[in-house]
Amino acid sequence: MEHRKLGTSGLKLSTLSFGSWVTFDQQLNDDAALECLQTAWDAGVTFFDNAEGYAAGESEKIMGRCFQNLGWERNTYTVSTKFYWGLTEGPNTRFTLNRKYLMSAIDASLDRLKMDFVDLIFCHRADPDTPMEEIVWAMSDIIASGRALYWGTSEWSAEQIREAWEVADKLNLRKPAMEQPEYHLLQRDRVEKEYAPLYGDLGIGLTTWSPLASGLLTGKYSKGIPQDSRGSLPGYEFLKNQLTDKTSIQKVENLKVISDEIGCSLAQLAIAWCTLNKNVSTVITGASRVEQVRENLASLEVAEQIDEELIKRIEFAVT
Repeated sequence: MEHRKLGTSGLKLSTLSFGSWVTFDQQLNDDAALECLQTAWDAGVTFFDNAEGYAAGESEKIMGRCFQNLGWERNTYTVSTKFYWGLTEGPNTRFTLNRKYLMSAIDASLDRLKMDFVDLIFCHRADPDTPMEEIVWAMSDIIASGRALYWGTSEWSAEQIREAWEVADKLNLRKPAMEQPEYHLLQRDRVEKEYAPLYGDLGIGLTTWSPLASGLLTGKYSKGIPQDSRGSLPGYEFLKNQLTDKTSIQKVENLKVISDEIGCSLAQLAIAWCTLNKNVSTVITGASRVEQVRENLASLEVAEQIDEELIKRIEFAVT
Protein backbone atom coordinates (compact mmCIF):
# COMPACT_ATOMS: atom_id res chain seq x y z
CA MET A 1 0.00 0.00 0.00
CA GLU A 2 1.43 3.33 -1.07
CA HIS A 3 1.31 6.16 1.48
CA ARG A 4 1.03 9.75 0.30
CA LYS A 5 1.79 12.99 2.08
CA LEU A 6 -1.20 15.00 3.25
CA GLY A 7 -0.56 18.06 1.12
CA THR A 8 2.70 19.65 2.20
CA SER A 9 2.44 18.37 5.77
CA GLY A 10 4.69 15.59 7.00
CA LEU A 11 1.79 13.22 7.66
CA LYS A 12 1.39 10.25 5.33
CA LEU A 13 -1.93 8.52 4.63
CA SER A 14 -2.61 5.22 2.90
CA THR A 15 -3.72 5.82 -0.70
CA LEU A 16 -6.94 3.95 0.06
CA SER A 17 -8.59 4.51 3.42
CA PHE A 18 -11.66 3.11 5.15
CA GLY A 19 -14.60 5.27 6.20
CA SER A 20 -17.70 4.56 8.24
CA TRP A 21 -20.30 6.89 6.69
CA VAL A 22 -23.67 5.13 6.26
CA THR A 23 -22.40 1.61 6.95
CA PHE A 24 -21.44 1.62 10.65
CA ASP A 25 -24.54 0.99 12.79
CA GLN A 26 -27.01 1.08 9.88
CA GLN A 27 -25.45 -1.81 7.96
CA LEU A 28 -22.59 -3.07 10.13
CA ASN A 29 -22.64 -4.19 13.76
CA ASP A 30 -19.50 -4.41 15.89
CA ASP A 31 -18.42 -7.84 14.66
CA ALA A 32 -18.84 -7.01 10.98
CA ALA A 33 -17.17 -3.62 11.40
CA LEU A 34 -14.22 -5.21 13.18
CA GLU A 35 -13.80 -7.75 10.37
CA CYS A 36 -13.85 -4.97 7.76
CA LEU A 37 -11.33 -2.88 9.70
CA GLN A 38 -8.99 -5.85 10.15
CA THR A 39 -9.22 -6.76 6.45
CA ALA A 40 -8.39 -3.20 5.44
CA TRP A 41 -5.52 -3.11 7.93
CA ASP A 42 -4.09 -6.39 6.67
CA ALA A 43 -3.96 -4.87 3.18
CA GLY A 44 -2.02 -1.83 4.40
CA VAL A 45 -4.80 0.68 5.11
CA THR A 46 -3.77 2.94 7.99
CA PHE A 47 -6.28 5.83 7.77
CA PHE A 48 -9.81 5.46 9.13
CA ASP A 49 -12.39 8.20 8.65
CA ASN A 50 -15.34 9.04 10.89
CA ALA A 51 -17.54 11.95 12.02
CA GLU A 52 -19.70 12.79 15.00
CA GLY A 53 -22.73 13.02 12.72
CA TYR A 54 -22.40 9.51 11.30
CA ALA A 55 -25.27 7.47 12.77
CA ALA A 56 -25.69 10.22 15.41
CA GLY A 57 -22.46 9.30 17.17
CA GLU A 58 -22.92 5.53 17.02
CA SER A 59 -20.36 5.21 14.24
CA GLU A 60 -17.66 6.67 16.46
CA LYS A 61 -18.68 4.37 19.30
CA ILE A 62 -18.48 1.27 17.11
CA MET A 63 -15.10 2.27 15.70
CA GLY A 64 -13.80 3.03 19.19
CA ARG A 65 -14.83 -0.37 20.50
CA CYS A 66 -13.32 -2.06 17.46
CA PHE A 67 -9.99 -0.32 17.90
CA GLN A 68 -9.89 -1.39 21.53
CA ASN A 69 -10.57 -5.01 20.59
CA LEU A 70 -8.09 -4.97 17.72
CA GLY A 71 -5.35 -3.70 20.02
CA TRP A 72 -3.29 -1.93 17.37
CA GLU A 73 -0.58 0.43 18.61
CA ARG A 74 -2.06 3.93 18.45
CA ASN A 75 0.91 5.43 16.62
CA THR A 76 0.52 2.97 13.74
CA TYR A 77 -2.82 4.23 12.39
CA THR A 78 -4.54 7.54 11.71
CA VAL A 79 -8.12 8.51 12.63
CA SER A 80 -10.29 11.48 11.73
CA THR A 81 -13.56 12.97 12.87
CA LYS A 82 -15.66 15.97 11.87
CA PHE A 83 -17.80 18.63 13.52
CA TYR A 84 -20.74 20.81 12.49
CA TRP A 85 -24.03 18.92 12.47
CA GLY A 86 -24.19 18.31 16.23
CA LEU A 87 -26.13 15.65 18.09
CA THR A 88 -28.46 17.51 20.46
CA GLU A 89 -30.93 20.30 19.88
CA GLY A 90 -29.94 23.78 21.01
CA PRO A 91 -28.73 27.16 19.73
CA ASN A 92 -25.06 26.21 20.25
CA THR A 93 -25.15 22.47 19.58
CA ARG A 94 -26.40 22.10 16.00
CA PHE A 95 -25.19 23.41 12.63
CA THR A 96 -22.47 25.62 14.06
CA LEU A 97 -18.71 26.01 14.33
CA ASN A 98 -18.70 28.45 17.21
CA ARG A 99 -16.06 28.06 19.89
CA LYS A 100 -18.44 26.80 22.56
CA TYR A 101 -19.61 23.96 20.32
CA LEU A 102 -16.20 22.97 18.95
CA MET A 103 -14.57 22.79 22.39
CA SER A 104 -17.22 20.41 23.65
CA ALA A 105 -17.56 18.46 20.40
CA ILE A 106 -13.93 17.32 20.38
CA ASP A 107 -14.21 15.98 23.94
CA ALA A 108 -17.44 14.14 23.14
CA SER A 109 -15.92 12.55 20.03
CA LEU A 110 -12.83 11.43 21.92
CA ASP A 111 -15.06 9.87 24.55
CA ARG A 112 -17.04 7.94 21.93
CA LEU A 113 -13.85 6.84 20.14
CA LYS A 114 -12.19 5.94 23.46
CA MET A 115 -9.08 7.90 22.48
CA ASP A 116 -6.88 10.60 23.95
CA PHE A 117 -6.52 12.29 20.58
CA VAL A 118 -7.49 12.02 16.92
CA ASP A 119 -5.10 12.77 14.10
CA LEU A 120 -7.36 14.84 11.83
CA ILE A 121 -10.37 17.02 12.61
CA PHE A 122 -12.58 18.66 10.02
CA CYS A 123 -15.10 21.46 9.98
CA HIS A 124 -17.74 19.29 8.33
CA ARG A 125 -19.38 22.23 6.56
CA ALA A 126 -18.85 25.98 6.48
CA ASP A 127 -20.64 28.15 9.04
CA PRO A 128 -21.53 31.62 7.73
CA ASP A 129 -22.90 32.65 11.15
CA THR A 130 -19.58 32.33 12.98
CA PRO A 131 -16.67 34.70 12.26
CA MET A 132 -13.80 32.96 10.52
CA GLU A 133 -11.37 34.20 13.14
CA GLU A 134 -13.38 32.46 15.87
CA ILE A 135 -13.41 29.17 13.94
CA VAL A 136 -9.67 29.31 13.25
CA TRP A 137 -8.84 30.16 16.86
CA ALA A 138 -10.95 27.27 18.17
CA MET A 139 -9.53 24.69 15.76
CA SER A 140 -6.00 25.95 16.39
CA ASP A 141 -6.52 25.74 20.15
CA ILE A 142 -7.75 22.15 19.86
CA ILE A 143 -4.52 21.32 18.01
CA ALA A 144 -2.47 23.17 20.62
CA SER A 145 -4.17 21.17 23.38
CA GLY A 146 -3.03 17.88 21.83
CA ARG A 147 -6.55 16.56 21.32
CA ALA A 148 -5.98 16.59 17.54
CA LEU A 149 -2.92 16.95 15.33
CA TYR A 150 -4.14 18.56 12.08
CA TRP A 151 -7.30 20.39 11.13
CA GLY A 152 -9.07 21.02 7.89
CA THR A 153 -12.39 21.51 6.16
CA SER A 154 -15.00 19.49 4.28
CA GLU A 155 -17.01 20.81 1.37
CA TRP A 156 -15.84 24.39 1.85
CA SER A 157 -15.40 26.68 -1.13
CA ALA A 158 -11.90 27.55 -2.25
CA GLU A 159 -12.57 31.13 -1.15
CA GLN A 160 -13.51 30.02 2.37
CA ILE A 161 -10.48 27.76 2.67
CA ARG A 162 -8.18 30.57 1.57
CA GLU A 163 -9.79 32.96 4.04
CA ALA A 164 -9.26 30.51 6.90
CA TRP A 165 -5.63 29.95 5.88
CA GLU A 166 -4.95 33.70 5.65
CA VAL A 167 -6.54 34.36 9.05
CA ALA A 168 -4.36 31.66 10.58
CA ASP A 169 -1.28 33.02 8.86
CA LYS A 170 -1.98 36.56 10.03
CA LEU A 171 -2.54 35.49 13.66
CA ASN A 172 0.25 32.88 13.67
CA LEU A 173 -2.22 30.06 14.34
CA ARG A 174 -2.40 26.49 13.04
CA LYS A 175 -3.40 26.57 9.39
CA PRO A 176 -5.89 24.22 7.73
CA ALA A 177 -3.95 21.35 6.20
CA MET A 178 -6.60 19.48 4.23
CA GLU A 179 -10.02 19.48 2.62
CA GLN A 180 -12.43 16.55 2.30
CA PRO A 181 -14.53 16.95 -0.86
CA GLU A 182 -16.72 14.56 -2.80
CA TYR A 183 -14.77 13.37 -5.83
CA HIS A 184 -15.58 10.79 -8.46
CA LEU A 185 -15.96 10.39 -12.21
CA LEU A 186 -19.33 12.15 -12.18
CA GLN A 187 -18.23 15.06 -9.98
CA ARG A 188 -14.84 16.55 -10.78
CA ASP A 189 -14.93 20.32 -11.12
CA ARG A 190 -14.34 21.33 -7.51
CA VAL A 191 -11.25 19.14 -7.07
CA GLU A 192 -9.81 19.67 -10.54
CA LYS A 193 -10.69 23.32 -11.14
CA GLU A 194 -11.91 25.30 -8.12
CA TYR A 195 -9.30 23.94 -5.70
CA ALA A 196 -6.46 23.83 -8.22
CA PRO A 197 -4.69 27.00 -6.95
CA LEU A 198 -4.84 25.79 -3.34
CA TYR A 199 -2.51 22.83 -3.78
CA GLY A 200 0.51 24.90 -4.68
CA ASP A 201 -0.39 28.16 -2.90
CA LEU A 202 -1.47 26.72 0.46
CA GLY A 203 -0.24 23.13 0.41
CA ILE A 204 -3.72 21.72 0.97
CA GLY A 205 -4.12 17.93 0.84
CA LEU A 206 -7.29 16.03 -0.07
CA THR A 207 -9.04 13.15 1.68
CA THR A 208 -11.74 12.55 -0.91
CA TRP A 209 -15.04 10.77 -0.26
CA SER A 210 -17.67 8.90 -2.28
CA PRO A 211 -15.47 7.55 -5.11
CA LEU A 212 -18.45 5.41 -6.16
CA ALA A 213 -20.96 8.29 -6.18
CA SER A 214 -22.92 6.73 -3.31
CA GLY A 215 -22.95 3.42 -5.16
CA LEU A 216 -24.07 4.70 -8.55
CA LEU A 217 -20.68 3.82 -10.07
CA THR A 218 -21.06 0.18 -9.04
CA GLY A 219 -23.82 -0.27 -11.60
CA LYS A 220 -26.28 -1.70 -9.07
CA TYR A 221 -28.73 1.17 -9.56
CA SER A 222 -29.03 0.79 -13.32
CA LYS A 223 -32.39 -0.96 -12.98
CA GLY A 224 -33.73 0.91 -9.97
CA ILE A 225 -32.97 1.02 -6.24
CA PRO A 226 -32.39 -2.44 -4.69
CA GLN A 227 -34.02 -3.01 -1.31
CA ASP A 228 -30.75 -3.74 0.48
CA SER A 229 -28.85 -0.77 -0.95
CA ARG A 230 -27.83 2.60 0.47
CA GLY A 231 -30.51 4.28 -1.59
CA SER A 232 -33.19 2.36 0.29
CA LEU A 233 -32.00 3.27 3.80
CA PRO A 234 -34.18 5.57 5.95
CA GLY A 235 -32.73 9.08 6.01
CA TYR A 236 -31.01 8.74 2.63
CA GLU A 237 -33.99 9.55 0.45
CA PHE A 238 -32.08 12.62 -0.79
CA LEU A 239 -29.93 10.25 -2.88
CA LYS A 240 -32.86 8.96 -4.92
CA ASN A 241 -32.69 11.52 -7.74
CA GLN A 242 -28.93 11.12 -8.09
CA LEU A 243 -29.12 7.32 -8.14
CA THR A 244 -31.91 7.18 -10.74
CA ASP A 245 -30.72 9.95 -13.07
CA LYS A 246 -30.93 8.54 -16.60
CA THR A 247 -27.98 10.54 -17.94
CA SER A 248 -25.72 9.34 -15.14
CA ILE A 249 -26.87 5.75 -15.55
CA GLN A 250 -25.96 5.90 -19.24
CA LYS A 251 -22.49 7.10 -18.30
CA VAL A 252 -22.19 4.16 -15.94
CA GLU A 253 -23.15 1.81 -18.74
CA ASN A 254 -20.44 3.40 -20.92
CA LEU A 255 -17.89 2.73 -18.19
CA LYS A 256 -19.08 -0.86 -17.83
CA VAL A 257 -17.84 -1.56 -21.36
CA ILE A 258 -14.34 -0.47 -20.31
CA SER A 259 -14.31 -2.32 -16.98
CA ASP A 260 -15.44 -5.52 -18.72
CA GLU A 261 -12.71 -5.08 -21.29
CA ILE A 262 -9.91 -4.87 -18.73
CA GLY A 263 -11.42 -7.51 -16.45
CA CYS A 264 -12.38 -5.55 -13.35
CA SER A 265 -15.56 -4.39 -11.67
CA LEU A 266 -17.06 -0.96 -12.26
CA ALA A 267 -16.31 -0.09 -8.64
CA GLN A 268 -12.66 -0.98 -9.02
CA LEU A 269 -12.35 1.10 -12.17
CA ALA A 270 -13.95 4.13 -10.48
CA ILE A 271 -11.80 3.94 -7.36
CA ALA A 272 -8.64 3.31 -9.37
CA TRP A 273 -9.33 6.42 -11.46
CA CYS A 274 -9.59 8.57 -8.30
CA THR A 275 -6.18 7.41 -7.08
CA LEU A 276 -4.53 8.64 -10.29
CA ASN A 277 -5.01 12.27 -9.22
CA LYS A 278 -1.80 13.04 -7.36
CA ASN A 279 -3.44 15.94 -5.48
CA VAL A 280 -5.56 13.31 -3.72
CA SER A 281 -3.78 12.18 -0.57
CA THR A 282 -6.23 9.35 0.13
CA VAL A 283 -9.45 7.97 -1.34
CA ILE A 284 -11.94 7.08 1.38
CA THR A 285 -13.75 3.84 0.63
CA GLY A 286 -16.63 2.23 2.50
CA ALA A 287 -18.19 -1.20 2.63
CA SER A 288 -21.19 -2.99 4.09
CA ARG A 289 -19.45 -6.38 4.07
CA VAL A 290 -15.90 -7.67 4.06
CA GLU A 291 -16.11 -8.89 0.45
CA GLN A 292 -16.59 -5.26 -0.64
CA VAL A 293 -13.49 -4.24 1.31
CA ARG A 294 -11.44 -6.80 -0.59
CA GLU A 295 -12.94 -5.74 -3.91
CA ASN A 296 -12.22 -2.07 -3.23
CA LEU A 297 -8.64 -2.75 -2.21
CA ALA A 298 -7.99 -4.57 -5.48
CA SER A 299 -8.53 -1.22 -7.21
CA LEU A 300 -4.85 -0.47 -6.68
CA GLU A 301 -3.95 -3.32 -9.03
CA VAL A 302 -6.41 -1.95 -11.59
CA ALA A 303 -4.81 1.50 -11.33
CA GLU A 304 -1.54 0.00 -12.53
CA GLN A 305 -3.24 -1.03 -15.79
CA ILE A 306 -4.58 2.44 -16.60
CA ASP A 307 -2.42 4.29 -19.10
CA GLU A 308 -2.97 7.69 -20.71
CA GLU A 309 -5.01 6.25 -23.56
CA LEU A 310 -7.32 4.43 -21.17
CA ILE A 311 -7.73 7.55 -19.07
CA LYS A 312 -8.95 9.38 -22.17
CA ARG A 313 -11.46 6.62 -22.88
CA ILE A 314 -12.72 6.59 -19.29
CA GLU A 315 -13.19 10.34 -19.19
CA PHE A 316 -14.82 10.40 -22.63
CA ALA A 317 -17.30 7.80 -21.39
CA VAL A 318 -18.64 10.20 -18.76
CA THR A 319 -18.75 13.39 -20.85
